[in-house]
Amino acid sequence: MAEATRSGFSLFFLVAAILFAASSAALADSDIPFVVAYKKASLTRLKSGVERVSVSIDLYNEGSSTAYDVSLNDDSWSQDKFELFSGNTSNTWEKIDAGSSVSHSFVLESKTKGVFHGSPAVIKFRIPTKAALQEAYSTPILPIDVLADRPPEKKFEWAKRLVAKYGALVSVLSFVGLFIYLIATPSRAAAKASKKKR
Repeated sequence: MAEATRSGFSLFFLVAAILFAASSAALADSDIPFVVAYKKASLTRLKSGVERVSVSIDLYNEGSSTAYDVSLNDDSWSQDKFELFSGNTSNTWEKIDAGSSVSHSFVLESKTKGVFHGSPAVIKFRIPTKAALQEAYSTPILPIDVLADRPPEKKFEWAKRLVAKYGALVSVLSFVGLFIYLIATPSRAAAKASKKKR
């Protein structure tokens, strides 16, 4: 079930990327800004039973002119589940020139367990030829499982991983070392025996 959901989201992102590419190619000929935004989130578990969500949103102006009075708002994080730890969920820029990009990030904390589905962030910007603000949306994030139960790492699991990764190399080096030792040992024994005979 989880794999089907993940493949469904992967298909969604693929279709979204194709649409963004097609739209940016079509709009490249016209003299207007075209803002594309990618939203990402990652989890960090703290020992205190809290999980931090680091969110970053990258905005790209794929158009051929400057976007002015750009604002970003990402209010999809429920205040019942998340508390702002650092940064802000919104930001503004005076302009984003054609072909350039800007980034915004913030960190949330959550003590509530569960799966969270994030909505796209909303971007608004102005172009000189139109009075109304233009609107764009970031990509959504994949569902994040906050404070999910993770199986405890078994004892010596790290050793097994090391053996799996470097086992062959260690075996070869051990064999070479043993071979050198066996070649050198009889000559030492013979030297000691000859000294005793004298």
